[in-house]
Amino acid sequence: MPAAIAPNPALSPACLEASGLGKRYQQASVFAGVDLTVRPGEFVAIVGESGVGKSTLLNCLAGLDSVDAGRVSLLGKDWASLSESQAAAWRRAHLGFVFQAFHVLPHLSVAQNVGLPLLLLGRNEPERVEAMLAAVGLGGMGDRLPQTLSGGQLQRVAIARALVHRPSLILADEPTGNLDPRTAALVMELLRAQTREQGAALVLVTHSQAAAGQADRLLRLTPDGIARD
Repeated sequence: MPAAIAPNPALSPACLEASGLGKRYQQASVFAGVDLTVRPGEFVAIVGESGVGKSTLLNCLAGLDSVDAGRVSLLGKDWASLSESQAAAWRRAHLGFVFQAFHVLPHLSVAQNVGLPLLLLGRNEPERVEAMLAAVGLGGMGDRLPQTLSGGQLQRVAIARALVHRPSLILADEPTGNLDPRTAALVMELLRAQTREQGAALVLVTHSQAAAGQADRLLRLTPDGIARD
């Protein structure tokens, strides 16, 4: 039986709740029995062996991938109860996702990529975009196109884009994987600041001991569920 994760009563109500999550690909089980509660201001790191389904779990938590068992809710909204358009709008307003593969748009400038979440919300905040670029060490690079950047710089664009609209929940898939130690420390401090100052909940999947060591809770994903490390 997977270990249940006790919520912190000092940090309520829950931002993200997952209960009994299971995911299968054809006849193979990716994971099963995942229970997780994350509250505002919490930083949870999830580790596990390669291939255990950590990235898939993040996609399920974000409502980007369906589950075969259980339920997931963000700020009280169950993904399964929302239409595709409703789910997209809810994600847009409340979720920031740092993808391992960046997913920047090549035909948009760096500033346009970072500002896209604001644009989709009908908010014109160029100063916020500039501040986020400066915060990730890309100040003055807003006019450049993604193809002129290194992998580490693209990772920082993805992180700035995920944080620019001040989401309630941040899901990050190996956010420091392409960064040198100094920049990785800067990015981790920026993510941590979102939990301390903005009250955001942060769930981070990582192989980095340095990143995982900063979390309030360290959890291990196995095929049988989630347990404390």
